[in-house]
Amino acid sequence: MTGGGRGLRENPAMGRTAAIALGLALFLASPCAAGIFSHSQSHAAPAAVGGAKTAALAAQVRQALDERRYVDAGTLLDQALAQGMKSPELTTLTGELLLARNRYADALDVFRGVAADPTQKAQALEGEGLALSLLSRSAEALAQLKAATEADKGLWRAWNALGSEYDQRRDWKNAEAAYGKALAAPGVNTAVVLNNRGYSRLLQQQLKEAGADFVAALEKDPSLSQARTNLRLTLAMEGHYARAAMTGAGDDRAAVLNNVGVAAAMRGDFIEADKMFNEAMAAKGQFYARASENLQVSHDLAARKDETDKDIDATH
Repeated sequence: MTGGGRGLRENPAMGRTAAIALGLALFLASPCAAGIFSHSQSHAAPAAVGGAKTAALAAQVRQALDERRYVDAGTLLDQALAQGMKSPELTTLTGELLLARNRYADALDVFRGVAADPTQKAQALEGEGLALSLLSRSAEALAQLKAATEADKGLWRAWNALGSEYDQRRDWKNAEAAYGKALAAPGVNTAVVLNNRGYSRLLQQQLKEAGADFVAALEKDPSLSQARTNLRLTLAMEGHYARAAMTGAGDDRAAVLNNVGVAAAMRGDFIEADKMFNEAMAAKGQFYARASENLQVSHDLAARKDETDKDIDATH
């Protein structure tokens, strides 16, 4: 990514993982995080349309979505369509599956089509808000997410996405409150919200608090790679390079070293940054364009700092 020129590039990771640019800024990634499509617990009664058989099939679809068995969920919805089963709940679940499959515009159309049903209003508004966020239609997303939480204060995904929207606006007070509401909601994916709140705190340079959230997220879900990457970045931003660079089985060591180098450059520690970028290229075992570019950017930043320091010395 760039920031008024060529920028330091972090290795991309799914979910809210900090990406760092020139000017000591943190770029806000997509609000989507692992588990964001886990269905929020609804306080509305399930739709009775279609009878007990339709309701039972809807429950199976919901379980498949919660367990991220998206092929199974799609098969069940196809069966419902073939058998002429219809209900507002099944329509909402179709929107949820489209979200999970990254078909955000299609999901938005589905949610808008069912929003008028009183039993699905809150869920549909939440789905609209999530889809709009993922389509980078931030102003519309904020409005729909607010409406969703007004309709049902227990929608953790809506609160979580609201936190992300407030982060984009640097509205830290409302972001913190939104993450708190998400954490208190029933059925919440605690690890996901803790990671995102930690990201928010990382944006604010609250490194100690951010690190505590990432650790807590990993305690809840050790497989949450976004939180692990963010924790490494936080440690590196604190100057704990050796700890940040530690890797285990399955880790991409080259990517980890590159990210630590980015954090070191952010701190103005260009010697350490160069070391990390060179080690990243060696660990890759082949040409590593990302680390090579970052190494050059680090050199440019160091040269710019030297020039600035000389100008300051010359004025004294």
